[in-house]
Amino acid sequence: KMEAMFVQGMPRWKRCLDVVGASVGIVVLLPLFAIVAAAIKVTSPGPIFFCQYRSGLGGKPFVICKFRSMAAGAEAMQEELRQLSRQDGPAFKMDDDPRVTRLGRLLRKSSIDELPQLWNVLKGEMSLVGPRPLPCDESEACGGWYRRRLDVTPGLTCICQVCGRSAVPF
Repeated sequence: KMEAMFVQGMPRWKRCLDVVGASVGIVVLLPLFAIVAAAIKVTSPGPIFFCQYRSGLGGKPFVICKFRSMAAGAEAMQEELRQLSRQDGPAFKMDDDPRVTRLGRLLRKSSIDELPQLWNVLKGEMSLVGPRPLPCDESEACGGWYRRRLDVTPGLTCICQVCGRSAVPF
C-alpha cells in the first residue's frame, strides 16, 4: 500500500516517555482494573474486555482491548443503528446508544474503558498521544487526507478527548 511509504518512525524520546508512562500507569491503576473487571462481571453477562481490530501505523491492523461498556454482541447491532449515527465521515457515534450498559456510561464518561490500551502502548502498537485508531472497516472507508492519520502511531488520547470529546467533527 502507498501508506507504508509515508509512515514516520516514532522518535526515541517519545517511545521512552510512552514506555515509562504506560508502565507507571498500569502499576498504579492495577487496583482500579480489578474493581472495574469485577463490576463488569457483576452488572452484565459477557466478557470483561471488548477486543477489536484497529488500523495502526501504516494501516497495519492490531488488536485493541477496552473494558466492555456495551451489552455482549453489541457490534452485531451496529449496522441497523447506523442511520442514527451523529458522526460525520465513516466513524460511528450515537447519542444515548441503547447498547451501552449503565456501568458502561460511567466508564465511557471517565474514559476508564480505554485504560487497558496502556498494554498496546507498551507493545509499541500505540502511543500515549496520537490520533485515535479507527476500526479497520471505518479506516478503510476513509479517503484522501483522512488517511494521513495512518502516517503516525495511533494514540490512547488525542485532541478529541481534550476538545469536545465525541462532539469534534471527523
